[in-house]
Amino acid sequence: MADDAATELRRLLDIMAALRDPETGCPWDKVQSFATIAPYTIEEAYEVADAIARDDSPALLDELGDLLFQVVYHARMAEEAGQFAFADVARAIATKMLRRHPHVFGEEAARAAGAHSDAWEEQKRAERVARAEIGTLAGIATGLPALTRAYKLTTRAARVGFDWPGPAEVLDKLEEEAAELRAEFAGADKARLTDEVGDLLFVAVNLARKLDLDPETCLRHANAKFARRFTAVEARLAGSGKTPRDSTLDDLEAEWQAVKRDEKGQSAIA
Repeated sequence: MADDAATELRRLLDIMAALRDPETGCPWDKVQSFATIAPYTIEEAYEVADAIARDDSPALLDELGDLLFQVVYHARMAEEAGQFAFADVARAIATKMLRRHPHVFGEEAARAAGAHSDAWEEQKRAERVARAEIGTLAGIATGLPALTRAYKLTTRAARVGFDWPGPAEVLDKLEEEAAELRAEFAGADKARLTDEVGDLLFVAVNLARKLDLDPETCLRHANAKFARRFTAVEARLAGSGKTPRDSTLDDLEAEWQAVKRDEKGQSAIA
């Protein structure tokens, strides 16, 4: 299996080199840069997460390949610029994993799972210090999805004691932020509304964190539920020869509630 992996990886690296060849390469591929490829890298990572959420193994295989191609793409561009190559990328992550898992690869094989988590965080902290990233929040990428970055920011702050006691207190804060947002409705000041909606979302992320939930997962679940229910509403309307545009808000709400009742009925039967 190891030989197969090495062979296929070498094949992929050769394909990437051919695509980037200045004379015979693909016209599109050979003019790309880190900046132009980065959005595709992010998109592929989300498609991996989507395949996992759908429990779709064939799709996961395909999407992991797409994501690997993104790594190979960036590494090839870096090699062309004389910065580093794919082997350096693989070596760097292998070295990092060895360093962060002394309980597996070092002399601390008997370390408990909880101690492992502490050691992992301490290793990451030491790495940030070595990179001159000073401060509790140092090293949290600004390019992360906003919900994920909020989660990471407040998780890091919580480690040094800056946190709510429990989810009930966060819910109180959420209600306070909702009231502050409502008070801004009359003025309709975009800057103020942006600030208050941001505060509301930020506290909602913290509520998820205090309940030991991932906010991105929660929102993806809500998105999927909304899409499923709205599609069912459209199907019910189509059965009557109507579309959402032909319907009143009361009609749409009635269909929405009917879909929810159907879902609950199906859940009860299951």
